[in-house]
Amino acid sequence: MEHILAKIKEYNTIIIHGHIRPDGDCYGSQFGLQRAIQATYPDKQVYVVGGECDYCKFLGNMDVISDDVFEGALSICVDCANGDRLSDQRFKLAEYVIKIDHHIADCTYGDYQYVEEGAASCTQVITDLIIKGNLVMTKEAAFALYTGIVTDTGRFRFDSVNSHTMQVAGYLLDHGVNPAELDNLLSVDSLATLKLKGYVLSNFVVKEGFAYIKMTRDVIEQFGVSDEEAANQVSTISTIEGCPVWALFMEYPGNEIRIRLRSRGPAVNELANRYGGGGHSKACGASLKSWDDLDKFVDEAVALVKEFNEN
Repeated sequence: MEHILAKIKEYNTIIIHGHIRPDGDCYGSQFGLQRAIQATYPDKQVYVVGGECDYCKFLGNMDVISDDVFEGALSICVDCANGDRLSDQRFKLAEYVIKIDHHIADCTYGDYQYVEEGAASCTQVITDLIIKGNLVMTKEAAFALYTGIVTDTGRFRFDSVNSHTMQVAGYLLDHGVNPAELDNLLSVDSLATLKLKGYVLSNFVVKEGFAYIKMTRDVIEQFGVSDEEAANQVSTISTIEGCPVWALFMEYPGNEIRIRLRSRGPAVNELANRYGGGGHSKACGASLKSWDDLDKFVDEAVALVKEFNEN
């Protein structure tokens, strides 16, 4: 962390990157770090770039910058294990690149990597960095960071949560975060999203302890929701008794089929790895080459559940 803090102090232009299809932890890491750096070093130019997160748009808007801004700049890439998944690939134009993450480190990129695989969220790591460097923690920075912790821990329900996670959350609360305000922002669904949730509850499939929903492109367009709203429906089938593993198979534009794979029992990251993905042991992403591969994936997931139940 001392090396990262020294680089932050050294560079006058800092660009903070996030992954494609950013979630709350990604957005929280980007905006939380940006606001803490700006409050500590008012003369620095600090930008956040990348894709947009609809359900966390209340945290702020991405900056639009030209290529020349990267000249002589520091790029900090957060919450992204693989450089190919960063939304703005211009991080390669920066003079120095730092990776800060909490996912299983299956890929290295940049000039320096700092990864805490045991951390519940990247925002937890960023908060520790801010505390370590005595950076100024504003209410706005704390709110962004708290948002990331809350969303990436399933509101403190996942087994990645430990006492340090709660200590970090308490530190952010001490800096003016109102949990009720965030809960109100995260708990509101559009009418279209509620109707899609009804579709999911009526059409999910259960096979021998594995629950899943197949969401084709025409379904998403029928309900008029964003891809992000559709992908978030993976949590809709998370509480089925006797199904410790569940997944959402979703078709994106261009015939890309992405998998959101979750577990409250067996580790599923090795299964995700076999399908070009990865992530945490119990929360992963992967992909199918075509819908023809769906049955094979389901069979492998069922085998994983059976092995877990037998042991």
